[in-house]
Parts: sequence; structure tokens; C-alpha cells
Amino acid sequence: MRRLATTLVLVLALSLANAQTLPRGGRQVKKITITRGGSQPANEGPAEYFTGSVRVDYLVTVTEPARLSGARVTFEPGARTAWHTHPLGQTLIVTAGTGWVQQWGGPVEEFREGDVVHIPPGQKHWHGATATTRMTHIALQEQLDGKVVDWMEKVSDEQYKRP
Repeated sequence: MRRLATTLVLVLALSLANAQTLPRGGRQVKKITITRGGSQPANEGPAEYFTGSVRVDYLVTVTEPARLSGARVTFEPGARTAWHTHPLGQTLIVTAGTGWVQQWGGPVEEFREGDVVHIPPGQKHWHGATATTRMTHIALQEQLDGKVVDWMEKVSDEQYKRP
């Protein structure tokens, strides 16, 4: 719970850092911006990086000087990412359903609504829904040298099966 609170405070702080600026008396004053839920188009997860039906709603895009990006991602049963890494790591806040995550060479692990999953920088991994349940998470990651993710090969059906 403490990690979730810390993550949410970080998101709010970085969102304020990304707010629009207005001139006032020779200095820049930050202006809060609100993006209304449902006002942004939903995006289908590209088949190049995902297996199955995946919806990606971009919530936070990198705006200098901040490095944070974030999206709400919904995986239908059986849907998953390809293998990938993040240069500065990734945090997943699971908001609905049940999913699986696996780091290269490790076991497939289950996570559920309310869980927070932290993937270390450079760790090759995949994540997605279980074979029978939908799953939604908020994915947060930071940009380094213009990149937030390095995509790799797709997860095979054999790799996806949980023993």
C-alpha cells in the first residue's frame, strides 16, 4: 500500500511538472490541466508487440523535463505483451482482474487487482491476462535517452502456459 501511495504521489507531482505555463510578472506560473476521461481515443495494442486483444489508453506522455509516461492497458483473456525491457524499470498498478508476469528464466507469477508489480531496469519480461480472465493495469515507466521500452520477440504459446 505504501508503494502504491508513493507511486500516486510521484504521478501527481510529475503531472504538475508537465502542466502548462502562463507568464505572470516576468515569471512562468504553472497551470493545472485536466484531461477528461473518455476524451482521448482508445488504441488497439499493436500486433507487433502484443498477442490477443489489448486496449491501450495513454494517460501520461513524456513532456520535458519530466521523464514519466503511463498508460492504462486492458488485456482480454489470453492476451499478453511480447518480451521486452524498460531502461529505468516499470511499475504496474493492477486495477482489475488477474494477470501473469514472467521474467526471463523465471516462473510465471500471478497478480491480482490491488497488486503493484515492479520490474527492475533492463529485466526482460512479459505480462498479460490469464488464459481465462481479463486484466487491466496502469503501466508507469520513465524515459531514458528517448526510450521507455525495448521490444523483443513474442511470447510463444508454450512460454505463456502456466504449469
